Amino acid sequence: MKNNSSITTIEGIHYYSGKCIKVTIKNERILSVKEIRENKNIKQIIAPGLVDLQINGYKGFDFNKRALNKEEWDNVIQFLIKIGITTFFPTIITNSFEKLCEIFEKNMETLKNTNMYNGIVGGFHLEGPYLSPFDGPRGAHKKKFIKPPNWKEFCNIQQSAQGQIKMITLSPEWDDSISFIEKATKSGVKVFIGHTKANSSQIHEAVKAGAVLSTHLGNGANLTLPRHPNYIWDQLAEDSLWTSVISDGHHLPSNVLRVFQKVKLDKLILVSDSVALTGKPPGEYLTSIGGEVTLTPSGRLHLKNNPNLLAGSAQSLLQGIQRCINQGITSKAEAIKKASIYPAALMDLFVKEGLSNNALADIITINTEGDEWKIEKLFKKGVQML
Repeated sequence: MKNNSSITTIEGIHYYSGKCIKVTIKNERILSVKEIRENKNIKQIIAPGLVDLQINGYKGFDFNKRALNKEEWDNVIQFLIKIGITTFFPTIITNSFEKLCEIFEKNMETLKNTNMYNGIVGGFHLEGPYLSPFDGPRGAHKKKFIKPPNWKEFCNIQQSAQGQIKMITLSPEWDDSISFIEKATKSGVKVFIGHTKANSSQIHEAVKAGAVLSTHLGNGANLTLPRHPNYIWDQLAEDSLWTSVISDGHHLPSNVLRVFQKVKLDKLILVSDSVALTGKPPGEYLTSIGGEVTLTPSGRLHLKNNPNLLAGSAQSLLQGIQRCINQGITSKAEAIKKASIYPAALMDLFVKEGLSNNALADIITINTEGDEWKIEKLFKKGVQML
């Protein structure tokens, strides 16, 4: 890498074309992307920065237990940079109205003074509390806090978050869902369908009202469903509805991921849905949501006394990309797009422009040799962070 004043150049292999390229960055943007002569010494891949729409915690930092202080935000962001994340949306899940307001308000007291860490924190994802009250679809969300959508209440929570709730996951099975979805969409908040037991009509009406994505489809669901119709088929059948999946090798079998990919194509997004134990060594832990849990060497996180029940995802988005490739779900280029270009397109982030002239320089370089990929360099708005 050469650095001359505000000009930076990177050489590597284009993640999509496979050609050797030189990327020139000037200030915040990509000045040029040019093919260069093949060089066998160049092995790192150059790709757009990763965008994680759903992350509950990482490396011991839990976004739901309480608000993080400045030092904790500094640390968790540094950890996420090391796995290629240039934009992420901390996910706050179902809790009491008072606790949700407190978490958002205290987090924003820190984040507003950092300019959301130059946009690395893209905003928040509120998952709940307007979810299905039934066992199975509700998942690990506490039943006592589950309730019907309430627009006035949400506006108060959004005020605590200073308008930084960019997306909300809800179930359209409630009577007030459609009105809520319309109002949220009009306000600029993306509405996702998840943790739902909604019927075909309710899902279709939710999409017509503005719902844009299925949250971790195939999870947060009943163990047994009718052959047809059911809410998984219903969501897959909605052409305009994007789908996010957890490709950690534990939440969904590879054959299900293959079917989702065939149906949704460039509307299929990878998310980590990682919890605070992600990046921690295998062992037994006590968590605020799952209680006593076991993290296995393979990265599977389950309840200590019931290995059949998952206690969340304990793998990163970067690991999800690798598993998607290793399981033969998609090509390497497509897997990277599903964790960068596509989620950025949904959220209208500059990363959607990819590696193109005048695009915002959110860029990573990846060493793909060996069993685990390693992020070698990361640029956020042209500033080298790693």
